[in-house]
Amino acid sequence: AYEKRFPTCPEIPVFLGSEILHESRSDDGAIHIIERSCKLNVDAPRLLKKARVEYVFFIQKNTVNWKERTLRIEAHNETFANRVVVLETCSYSVHPENEEWTCFEQSASLDIKSFFGFESTVEKIAMKQYTSNIKRGKEVIEHYLKELISQGITFIPRWTPPPVCGQKDEQAPAVGHDADDEPLESGALGTTKEQTGSSCPPAEAGSPDADKLDADYIERYLGQLTPMQESCLIRLRQWLQETHKGKIPKDEHILRFLRARDFNIDKAREMLCQSLSWRKQYQVDYILQSWRPPALLDEYYTGGWHYQDKDGRPLYILRLGQMDTKGLVKALGEESLLRHVLSINEEGQKRCEENTNVFGRPITSWTCLVDLEGLNMRHLWRPGVKALLRIIEVVEDNYPETLGRLLIVRAPRVFPVLWTLVSPFINENTRQKFLIYSGSNYQGPGGLVDYVDKDVIPDFLGGDCMCTVPEGGLVPKSLYQTDEEPENSDHIRLWTETIYHSASVLKGAPHEIVVEILEGESVITWDFDILKGDVVFSLFHSKRAPETSHKEATLPGSSAAGDNMQLIDKTWVLGVDYSRMESPLVCREGESIQGSHVTRWPGFYILQWKMHGPLPCSGTSLPRVDDVLASLQVSSHKCKLIYYYEVLASKDFRGSMSSLESCNSGFSQLSGATTSSSHSQSSSHLSR
Repeated sequence: AYEKRFPTCPEIPVFLGSEILHESRSDDGAIHIIERSCKLNVDAPRLLKKARVEYVFFIQKNTVNWKERTLRIEAHNETFANRVVVLETCSYSVHPENEEWTCFEQSASLDIKSFFGFESTVEKIAMKQYTSNIKRGKEVIEHYLKELISQGITFIPRWTPPPVCGQKDEQAPAVGHDADDEPLESGALGTTKEQTGSSCPPAEAGSPDADKLDADYIERYLGQLTPMQESCLIRLRQWLQETHKGKIPKDEHILRFLRARDFNIDKAREMLCQSLSWRKQYQVDYILQSWRPPALLDEYYTGGWHYQDKDGRPLYILRLGQMDTKGLVKALGEESLLRHVLSINEEGQKRCEENTNVFGRPITSWTCLVDLEGLNMRHLWRPGVKALLRIIEVVEDNYPETLGRLLIVRAPRVFPVLWTLVSPFINENTRQKFLIYSGSNYQGPGGLVDYVDKDVIPDFLGGDCMCTVPEGGLVPKSLYQTDEEPENSDHIRLWTETIYHSASVLKGAPHEIVVEILEGESVITWDFDILKGDVVFSLFHSKRAPETSHKEATLPGSSAAGDNMQLIDKTWVLGVDYSRMESPLVCREGESIQGSHVTRWPGFYILQWKMHGPLPCSGTSLPRVDDVLASLQVSSHKCKLIYYYEVLASKDFRGSMSSLESCNSGFSQLSGATTSSSHSQSSSHLSR
């Protein structure tokens, strides 16, 4: 089929003709080599006219090895060879496991040394020409294959060495090796329907998957695949069988990684190996047996499985707008949420296998229906977005091509902000599966009914089906977690760093954190919750680097994680060694504080939490009643809090909708007396 392209090929307009420069055969007739000069017309008239060249000539060498059943094509440019070097290699060979398949590999290199100052233009032209020729070359081969089949030529006999007789016998080989014979033209691909005498060993009989190339199996469990896609699947599976220690993934699982990398076998292999290593390290294969969601998740996590869509995909419903994501992160931690999401994905794969058996066709992905009714800025606070991006990263890396469709309904005005933050971290193939409806657009034709049967649409979306997905609600702050209450020590942590940290504050032993700012105009942001007792929060600045000193808590049950960290030395003098950036802020038990400070100078900024006590009495004033009661209540106890902080460049902070909701009120709006520094800006927002 390849030889039919010569001497001219109407199917390739830029190919104007060729002539044979050299032709040779091996003594046994197994190897046939033809070297040609090929004339091409390149789409660059002005450039060629400037260079006084009308056409471009290439030297092409074709080597057919009838014994090994391969065709190798090597080409290099003759025109401008001293300025541009183009090398291209193509090879056709018979697939080692299936003789009905042909393997094709192609590579090329372009080295532009100099080209009259048009190096960039030549490079673009060459790349454009090369990429278009790849697709066109495949179409031309298929065209000539069909032409041969229409002539009744579908295969050629296997090459056999000539008998050791006389010269006369050698000139009459059975396969017709003369250049003008039809068998030569039809045999370039080296495919055959013969099943005996193969020079390539068949799949091992002892292999449990040796029979999985059966067409019925592929149609039943994998879906429609091109021969090249099937070849990639077999090659990657064979490589795993030879090199991977442990359980070999199912074909459906391998196929997901191939699809995620557009069937680039090297990229898919790398991605799959990293995922298998990750699954082994964190024992993800056993997560459905070992993971038991905390009762808090069962009550406040607003997601669950709900029948299937019209295509038979399992349907997962997530009422994100009704979920207190901030409360769940603070109460459970990122580790539990990530494990819960992984268990959902594992359950989804299990349900896909079950639906494949029920419906009798391959179901390899599921549909997710996300209801955003109630979504607001509370869902867009920075720590939560960071946790969400981390979860998306883990899922994208280890569960590719498992999401068949994502239906987003009742998207509010704030949704574009969330989409802007999240979409860059989602694979392009996944983003194309998103369907977004605002308001009530999901109702009626073109909406949910196009993808989900009416009797399955949940009641809260106007359907008749009762949905058992929890309605969520605010997580009580009394359930927020501290480091003294570990999430789970029975498994290896998936999340090496926690977003929120906890601290204990004792009388006379504040908790302090230092942030070094190298350049001005940075932004320090914070978010903390007072879990027990009343605390005074302050922000200081010093040019001196403080020395860290720990003052361990002496109360029973305290841990190192809850130790006090004191940075401001007792010998330091306020106003001399360090200065206060803002007036202190009194934070009551149960309050949540979010805030920010735009720095003006480099140096060391110290965030301080200390136990709140009654203000000293002056001659004309008495302590407030609530201060006295608070002092009596916490005098013998330590205060507890969980906190998060981050430093941002001012350009990343200003206008950011995910910056801790910190631009709504003045830092000291909630405290009694306030003086705002003219050299800095800061703000805090309190919520109860």
